[in-house]
Amino acid sequence: MNLLTTIKGSNMENYFPKGWDLARIDECCSHQPGEIFDRQSFWHKDFNPVMCDDNFDFSVKMGHEIALAIKTARDRNEKLALILPVGPMSMYKWVVFFLREWNCDAKHCFCFNMDEWSDSDGNTLEPTNKGSFQYAMEQALYNPLGELTVPEAQRNFASKENLPLYAEKISNLKAEGAKLITVFGIGRCFHIAFWEPQFAEEYDSVEQWKAQTHRLGAKLNPMTIEQNALHSFKTRTTLVPAFANTVGPGLFLQSDWVIGGSDGSYERGMMWSGMSLWVALRYSPDMWIPGSFMPTLPGKLFFLKDLAGPLEPECN
Repeated sequence: MNLLTTIKGSNMENYFPKGWDLARIDECCSHQPGEIFDRQSFWHKDFNPVMCDDNFDFSVKMGHEIALAIKTARDRNEKLALILPVGPMSMYKWVVFFLREWNCDAKHCFCFNMDEWSDSDGNTLEPTNKGSFQYAMEQALYNPLGELTVPEAQRNFASKENLPLYAEKISNLKAEGAKLITVFGIGRCFHIAFWEPQFAEEYDSVEQWKAQTHRLGAKLNPMTIEQNALHSFKTRTTLVPAFANTVGPGLFLQSDWVIGGSDGSYERGMMWSGMSLWVALRYSPDMWIPGSFMPTLPGKLFFLKDLAGPLEPECN
């Protein structure tokens, strides 16, 4: 007896995006921890999952990977475009630590926040609002870097006015030789940024879906709202906006390198992102599962070892 056998006639029957194959999702999650490294046919040859023992290990390794990419571009006298998330966040203090330790400035970096809370028309929170992603990035990364920081004119936030300009800005940077790196987490409903799974219903083909560079006032999945209530709003669901501005696959799938992070594990064996990790790695590319495209790109996906499972019932 489980969700697959009891869903018919329940309140969950029409809850999930219609393109989800629940049996296939369940199969992705049925493997033993060591199998998480088994390479899949759709993985890019230079994509690799990286297991981390705990949150400290995760934060340091992911922060080092981002900082090293910034330093490498600086050493080569190249510009670097970075699509950056507000989640996971713990790596940013280590990005700051390593760049300051190396006395490496980030003045060659052009940063693009991947999303921001909004209303249905794409109007965003004020930058001084503690819930805004711009505020979070300034406090976690830009301000602590001090004199080494990214110039303000090269920091891009996903406002109604600026988000539609991302594609042209990134295209121009690539034309000048810049590489694009996307740093990402995988959402509870398998989204990347706030590009939600149900958006797939609007497109006639994967190619059309892949061409979408952004969306203003994206309608968020209920699973996304609850995820953020737990992790950003101290469980106060009523404080979470129901919409957001977000980059789309037309931008993050242009990445020359990706740096992913999956850190959704609590104490006593409880977690929220074990399924998200396994499905991203095993489902194979499907526009109803945005995270499934990330292993098709070169890069690394750092994850907490607890998320590898086994994903089996346990009372906590």
